[in-house]
Amino acid sequence: MHKPDSDVPITDLPTLAWRKSGRSNPSGNCVELARLPGGSGIALRNSRFPDGPALIYTRAEIEAFILGARDGDFDDLIR
Repeated sequence: MHKPDSDVPITDLPTLAWRKSGRSNPSGNCVELARLPGGSGIALRNSRFPDGPALIYTRAEIEAFILGARDGDFDDLIR
């Protein structure tokens, strides 16, 4: 099983095109995602702390999460 790298300093990553959900609120309570060069993974960071650490996941891991969210697998966590 792949274990994500934790607490990767943003300064250790190349310049990335960070994106967040259009559902993010004005308080910035959201996470941001960015594709790593060459398709080597997806970085995730807290949008309130853009200079903080990032987690790195494989494309397959992010795909499974997004598809699960789309299917409602995590809806009970926000009710």
